[in-house]
Amino acid sequence: MSRGNQRDKDREKAQKKAAGTKKNTDSGAEFQRKKEDAAAIMRAKQAAADAKRSGEAAAKKK
Repeated sequence: MSRGNQRDKDREKAQKKAAGTKKNTDSGAEFQRKKEDAAAIMRAKQAAADAKRSGEAAAKKK
């Protein structure tokens, strides 16, 4: 084998990296709740940005 133990070292490195990653452990209901919470936050941010834009547009017309 011309590669020596490179393949084994790469396999060990990949296993360590995979062990370090966090897997999704949320249940379906928890995931849905988090998704809805994030969506509500984004809607609030978008509403604030739209209000700011409309306020700036009204100020420019004056």
